[in-house]
Amino acid sequence: MLFCLTAEKCGSIESQNAAPSVFRVRQFLCQFLSLAWSDNDDMDSLLRHMVDMTGHRDHTMLDISVISAVQELSGAARTRVLSIVTVGEQRFVRSRACVHAGSAACPEEPQDGGPGEATAGYPELETCLRQHDARAEGEGDNGLRRLWLPIWFGDKADTCLEILHDGPFTPEALYMVSGIVSVYRNFQNLLDYSERDSLTGLLNRKTFDDQLARMLHASDADSGAPGRTERRQHSGDEKGWLAVVDVDHFKSVNDRFGHLYGDEVLILIANLLQSSFRSQDRVFRFGGEEFVVLLRATTLENARRVIDRFRSDVGAHAFPQVGQVTVSIGFTSVSAADSPVVTLGQADQALYYAKANGRNRVCHYEELVAGGLLQTVAVNDTAEFF
Repeated sequence: MLFCLTAEKCGSIESQNAAPSVFRVRQFLCQFLSLAWSDNDDMDSLLRHMVDMTGHRDHTMLDISVISAVQELSGAARTRVLSIVTVGEQRFVRSRACVHAGSAACPEEPQDGGPGEATAGYPELETCLRQHDARAEGEGDNGLRRLWLPIWFGDKADTCLEILHDGPFTPEALYMVSGIVSVYRNFQNLLDYSERDSLTGLLNRKTFDDQLARMLHASDADSGAPGRTERRQHSGDEKGWLAVVDVDHFKSVNDRFGHLYGDEVLILIANLLQSSFRSQDRVFRFGGEEFVVLLRATTLENARRVIDRFRSDVGAHAFPQVGQVTVSIGFTSVSAADSPVVTLGQADQALYYAKANGRNRVCHYEELVAGGLLQTVAVNDTAEFF
């Protein structure tokens, strides 16, 4: 009875269209209730992982929890959470969390500056995504079996679980993993509902203060965790940077082509933002055509390089019907001594300078002040920003 009620409660956060997945969660948990009499160890492990998964209010920790659960309960050789990114007509996947047999789960970063691996290199996964299937199987490294489980929200999947196993997946293993994935999807959906912009899928404005506080107070161990490789040049401790992105002449896009094409421009720019920055960086839509990025980089040059690469990618992208679109960007370093109001104000000043001096460029606040091109403005940092 307890498990059936828990599943029903979890399922209530999904839409009516997702009723089959709610049924699978309920069925999955009830089946494990019956297994409790025969295998208390499995039941204890399942309960422990479910409590861990449902206790998080953070996407990264939720990812860690789900792959830890799948890894232990299925005996997999490796389990990963993959982000699915669409750039133009191509899909790419890149790992954001990974666990190997016998090791602890940890966040993971790509080693290069690209959007990830093209799904065209994994035909089974590509077909699965194109046909909106629940799972796909194929050959992995060293003869291992590979199982992909996309996390569908309606007709969209931007997350996928990848499981490597040394043999075929039994019906029992598939059933158990599918149940865990259903719970994972429910809680990911709950987090997304409160934290994400409905149009672009980026973090929304109300999450900014919390994410900035996390950046300022993140431990040094975060960046040095096993399995995480800095894809930018690394020559010392990382520091925080805040960039404000504004679409140039966006009003004219809406006026000339209509709001549907304007929305498509925003969605495509959001996709480019997600593919240009690491998953540990935070990208927000602040409203309208304005975006904010919180990123880490070791030096000013590294920060400028990754930000300017994004600007260049936008300028080179062919937007349907609209053609070329450009962005202007202002950025500043993040200091624990400054409030969010002050930090955003500095990046905004640099952005305004960029827009007033030719657009389609990146400007750094501290450099503009040092060069006498901007004057520091006193800001009442006790004012309510939001």
